[in-house]
Amino acid sequence: MDYRSQTIDEFLLEDLSEILRLAIREDLDRSIDLTTMAIVPAGVRGSAALVSRSHGVAAGIDLIDEMIAELDVEIQWDQQVGDAQAIEPGQVLSVLRGDARDLLTCERTILNVLCRLSGVASLTKRFVDAVWGTQARVYDTRKTTPGWRRLEKYAVRCGGGHNHRLGLYDGILIKDNHLASRAAANGELLDAGQAVEHAKAFLASGAIQREQPVMIEVEIDRIEQLESALKAGPNIILLDNMNCQLLSQCVAIRDRLAPSVQLEASGGVNLQTIAGIAATGVDRISVGALTHSAPVHDIGLDWKIG
Repeated sequence: MDYRSQTIDEFLLEDLSEILRLAIREDLDRSIDLTTMAIVPAGVRGSAALVSRSHGVAAGIDLIDEMIAELDVEIQWDQQVGDAQAIEPGQVLSVLRGDARDLLTCERTILNVLCRLSGVASLTKRFVDAVWGTQARVYDTRKTTPGWRRLEKYAVRCGGGHNHRLGLYDGILIKDNHLASRAAANGELLDAGQAVEHAKAFLASGAIQREQPVMIEVEIDRIEQLESALKAGPNIILLDNMNCQLLSQCVAIRDRLAPSVQLEASGGVNLQTIAGIAATGVDRISVGALTHSAPVHDIGLDWKIG
């Protein structure tokens, strides 16, 4: 049992359309591309190649049809690579052909989407490669660019990573702030296990109706909290900011008391630390950097002259 994986679905495409409509307003402000209209005659045809400038993983290429349609431009394209494929410097990803004015006006918008998503996919692949040979899986978080969450989580999948909750509606994740808020309201301080029991009671009450089971995850930051949490039987226990020695101890306790409960490490995860974290035996490692710190993948649009 796991959280849902983001694919190219109707909801992602709706988000893409909204992003593109905003991008059009940013560039044209209900006006025109002044430079292109001044320099390029009407009716001129052009051809340009989308070219990778570095090693990485492609993401967003499979959305070019939708981008062209939303931008309402006269452009055709030949796809050279697909999403999730490894790419290298100088590699042609696609060739665009059509009205030269349209190509110039929409160039930056298309590149921004491709560079951002390919950047997320490329960084994710580096983290995934770093845990190769262990049982640990790399997960994203909700630390995403506002409006871009589905797109960025799709890009994580292109890079070989896994998706954590899509949103607050997508599962129960009990964190210390939830427990502190409850204690501030009524003076009742729940431990991790009691919080899981409350979550289970809420789901059993029929307060919400779901076709699929709802995941329950609880955060702990001290090893002393682990046994109570394990006995309550959540799907996942999030081990927050624990060093590798503590993580290994948590895995041993989990294996003895409740081997079906997954353990997720979080906090202080980077490319230098993730291999050591994975070696402790945890099942999952969540990495906010996949989306909040991914550099763009450099992609250029090279015009064909003559």
